[in-house]
Amino acid sequence: MKVFNTIARKKEEFIPLSEKEVKMYVCGPTVYNFFHIGNARTFVVFDTIRRYLEYRGYKVKFIQNFTDIDDKMIKRAKEDNITVKELGDKFIEEYYKDADSLNIERATVNPRATEYINEIVDFVKELIDRGYAYEVDGDVYFHTKKFKDYGKLSGQNLEDLQAGARISVDERKKDPMDFAVWKSQKPGEPAWKSPWGMGRPGWHIECSCMAYNLLGETIDIHAGGSDLAFPHHENEVAQSEARTGKTFAKYWMHSAFVNVNNEKMSKSLNNFFTAREILEKYDSDVIRLFMLSGHYRTQINFSMESLESMKAAMDRLYNSISNLESLLEETKQEELMDQEVEYIKILDGYKEKYIEKMDDDFNTADAVSVIFDLIRDINTNVKIDSSKKLIKHCLNLIKELGKPLGILQKSKKGNLEEKIEALIEERQQARKDKNWALSDKIRDDLKEQGILLEDTPQGVRWKRA
Repeated sequence: MKVFNTIARKKEEFIPLSEKEVKMYVCGPTVYNFFHIGNARTFVVFDTIRRYLEYRGYKVKFIQNFTDIDDKMIKRAKEDNITVKELGDKFIEEYYKDADSLNIERATVNPRATEYINEIVDFVKELIDRGYAYEVDGDVYFHTKKFKDYGKLSGQNLEDLQAGARISVDERKKDPMDFAVWKSQKPGEPAWKSPWGMGRPGWHIECSCMAYNLLGETIDIHAGGSDLAFPHHENEVAQSEARTGKTFAKYWMHSAFVNVNNEKMSKSLNNFFTAREILEKYDSDVIRLFMLSGHYRTQINFSMESLESMKAAMDRLYNSISNLESLLEETKQEELMDQEVEYIKILDGYKEKYIEKMDDDFNTADAVSVIFDLIRDINTNVKIDSSKKLIKHCLNLIKELGKPLGILQKSKKGNLEEKIEALIEERQQARKDKNWALSDKIRDDLKEQGILLEDTPQGVRWKRA
């Protein structure tokens, strides 16, 4: 298995620290609002990677945190006239609703930053003791120049980063690139006791601390959206390795952005969509198929047209599953026939191709193509006279390959006849309108799913091929 490692800037063979266990930390949401479709892609991508690792036999300890104290949360809580904790509680609950609706598996642990205040204070103390951090008027900063490898994750030297980064200007800092690991309390802000006075953690220290306490000094995979590589993950590397003197994460993985109608998603452009808004219109399988239709390191373009295309594709897949379920009930042949034994070997070749694609840096785009090829083959070759054992094998194989992607696990047999009749009606209207292209497309789509149409004087009849 190959993984593109951000810190190495190349694909590397995936060799976990323990032979059959993977320790994986994925940066989660700041819980002050509903998560948007860009966040959703990150969550779906790393849920899929976790699922696939489990499919390949690894036990995955999967940690995804909730940032429940930061500037955005303090501002939003003040606007809503509630406490920061009440705000966090509310949007953690809303996160679970949307994540569950997207068929995202629950993490092994979802730690909240505020549950680790004592551990964060201990972490900061150690950084000061080791000379990597210093206190000024109740604030504690990490001294980036002290950590000689600063910039190794993003691949830039300190001078380049200093020139190009948006950094907070504070004359009290020894260097402009130094970042806060502990912030002194401002009026009206939540705060906790520390040796430096009342205050709260800086953002970057939270994830380092939770990863350290839940997974250990060195973990296998640390992941998140590509916007986190710098400064968040860069700062995590620095403070974690400054504390332990050991490699923090063996593999760093980052998912690419989602553009909306070929533009960056932004509230000012009014092209900002939450996952919940999209879930109201589309099934989780459709959304996941869209999110996984491009390689996770490649930007994808969100549009309603794209989702409609994915919906049509998912309908074809589920119609094929429903057709197989109906064939299973109708066929009289129980045992495999001689030619079917050979055909099963052909079908299992698709599984090998699927694993080959997913083993190559979790290439979901190519893996999805393999599933479509598999179903096209099944539609052509599995008929009413096929055996129950063959049909069951086909159904199990489709579901097996869909499961790591979080799709194709539902049974929709009951809706198949209704959908066929609706498509026939749509085709009839197209013929009345002399829209021959649409009429032919509907007929061809049904044929691809193993449904044959017959035009008779009494009307259109359909049968399974």
